Amino acid sequence: MPEEKASSEQLNEEVTNENDLPVEGELIEESTTPIKELEEQKEKYIRLLAEFENYKRRTSRERIELFKTAGLEVIKDLLPALDDIDRAEQVVPDAKDLEAVKEGLKLISEKVKNILHQKGLKEIECKGHEFNTDMMEAITEISAPSDDLKGKVVEVLEKGYTLNDKIIRYAKVVIGK
Repeated sequence: MPEEKASSEQLNEEVTNENDLPVEGELIEESTTPIKELEEQKEKYIRLLAEFENYKRRTSRERIELFKTAGLEVIKDLLPALDDIDRAEQVVPDAKDLEAVKEGLKLISEKVKNILHQKGLKEIECKGHEFNTDMMEAITEISAPSDDLKGKVVEVLEKGYTLNDKIIRYAKVVIGK
């Protein structure tokens, strides 16, 4: 009789297992679900890749446009000074007062310097300072006129400039030895 119990329990398990088995249509549906998910993920990836390519093209165009118009604001601000220079060129040939011409040129020069200073341009102060290789380029070395100018900048051949604290041109200087 214990054998009969065992066989009836086995029979019950088999019936339960048979009920757990999917019908033929269900088996196909379950096996296509991962394929559908894979296709959906592939489609999302392709769309994302296309969006990224469009983004790269758009930002590239924007960058090119920015470079083309980067100096526009500075140029617009310099136009009044350019007009002053044109007026000065017309007046200078007939000018009898040399001091007035000098004063006019000084005013125009100051106007241009102020505009550029407002845009972040600063002159590197060199003369009389210690030689600094980070900001200056030594062209030559001469005998220092005095002992206190040894190792210091004696003369500036070409001014150096920074734009928003970034060096855009090194100062070319003569150093005392």
